[in-house]
Amino acid sequence: MHKQMKKILVLVLVMSQLVFIVGCTKEEETVEMDKVTFILDWLPNTNHTGIYSAIEKGYFSDVNIQVEVIQPSEGDANTLVATGQGEFGVSFQESLSMARTAENPIPIIAIAAIIQNNTSGFAGLTESNIKSPKDFEGKIYGSWGTEIETAFIKTMMEKENADVEKLEVIDIVSYDFLTSITNDVDFQWIYYGWDGIAAEEKGVDISFIKLQDIDERLNFYTPIIITSETLIEEDPDLVKRFLSAATKGYEYVAANPEEAVKDLLKHAPETDVDIATASQIYLADEFIADSKGWGYMEDSIWTTFSDWMFENGVIAKELDVEKAYTNEFLPKK
Repeated sequence: MHKQMKKILVLVLVMSQLVFIVGCTKEEETVEMDKVTFILDWLPNTNHTGIYSAIEKGYFSDVNIQVEVIQPSEGDANTLVATGQGEFGVSFQESLSMARTAENPIPIIAIAAIIQNNTSGFAGLTESNIKSPKDFEGKIYGSWGTEIETAFIKTMMEKENADVEKLEVIDIVSYDFLTSITNDVDFQWIYYGWDGIAAEEKGVDISFIKLQDIDERLNFYTPIIITSETLIEEDPDLVKRFLSAATKGYEYVAANPEEAVKDLLKHAPETDVDIATASQIYLADEFIADSKGWGYMEDSIWTTFSDWMFENGVIAKELDVEKAYTNEFLPKK
């Protein structure tokens, strides 16, 4: 064989080996993504934008997690997460407290507070002249059919020396707040961050009484992110990585609400753009507020509110607060 041909053959063989080695190295370096399901509490809304932003900005990919966001078709996020049909979900402090103190306890744990303070309260048209719980007397309340609403109203009216027997309670006819208070009832329990903002955007004047403005015990974490005791026991690293990405997502939303809302609209294009944008701006100050960082929860909030729930018969036994929530998996601040 010609000497030049031998050199070419040797070079080709060497290059082939290099390609093979590099290819194997790249294959070995590929890390399989952990697939997780995140279960919403209801329709996609501005409380959830941090998760969508974390998906769109690649924060979950950075920690090798692929997230599928779903709405519960049957049951609620508490049950679905507890039974392993989703790794993480959205719940509420009152809902988790009831789940953990039920006759058959549901083993879920709060791992992050989406916003730091309760933004819910009672609202009606301004013309209904409801300025304080004393004004609930003689009015019609549109109920969602939950025990906790009755307890809220009783606590707040008693605080103002009002007679709860003078309030008429009926089940809501329309799930749309503005339709309901215009046609059927005088006031309802709402979250100002959505229904209150929607009223503003539509030019409807409403009165709003925030729960904790009447009784400070009624400030609680709503909504929250939950997971199961099983996942924490079996894969704590996954929980930690998930929250590291979610934290970045919510920090991004808090700093850039108008840009971040585009991430929500990409996943829920049917959402009203104007309401979503105004809502996101309103919530931007609520995600972290005076906390040391997004997601962090305080023992005093959990204890005070769960004590109130027990005293008012919303839960049948006292909540073991230490087992109900944890800040352990949030990024250290």
